[in-house]
Amino acid sequence: PFCGSTLLNELISSSNSVSVNNPFGTREGQQLPTVRQTMFDNKKRWDITLDFNWEDIKKEWMKYWDLSYPILLEKSPPNIIRTKSIVKTFNPSYFIIFYRNPYAHCESLIRRNNVKPSSAAEFAIKSLEYQMKNISELDNAVQISYELLTEQTETAISLMAELLPELNDMQGEQEFSAHSYLSKNMKIQNLNEDKISKLTIEQLEEINVVFSQKREILNFFEYRLIDIEEIRKLPDLSP
Repeated sequence: PFCGSTLLNELISSSNSVSVNNPFGTREGQQLPTVRQTMFDNKKRWDITLDFNWEDIKKEWMKYWDLSYPILLEKSPPNIIRTKSIVKTFNPSYFIIFYRNPYAHCESLIRRNNVKPSSAAEFAIKSLEYQMKNISELDNAVQISYELLTEQTETAISLMAELLPELNDMQGEQEFSAHSYLSKNMKIQNLNEDKISKLTIEQLEEINVVFSQKREILNFFEYRLIDIEEIRKLPDLSP
């Protein structure tokens, strides 16, 4: 959550080959009325020991998809911890393994969920760890970062079209509504720098305590630990 997957969902939905099960809000299948209590309202939805009756969920989602389309799109963030069950129930399954700079992820979690920086950092790094596992285990999958999506959109589209050729008509140049924190439609662009700049030195220090213990995960995704001492040396430009 809060890594740009709604924007990605909106982009994929621009293809004429795609039916999305939930085109509203954050576009999550887990928030559809008939499965919401089981999937979204469940306080254990991020508990890796919890699984769902996917056959029942599939029956409900089938009511929302237009089955005349070749690609049926679903986006619910906790899916990243239940991919093996999804593969067994939905055949064939294709996955876009999506992730974002964890500092930008933390800023969203702190601002939107009002959590402590350390808790945000633990969730962000755990999310990367789950996706690291998915990269190593999933077939029929493509790896797309938020940074690639926003800085090299056509490359990201090409990679997704290699996985599913029907997606080659996605419209990456249009304006999208998914940049919700700015409350306006806009073209795809990287908002990481703006988000990370909102983190205070104290918040960064707390986040780094967590991230410094998981450097191997940051390195796997080619993210780096922010050097707080370098930030302290920057001039204060506030009025």
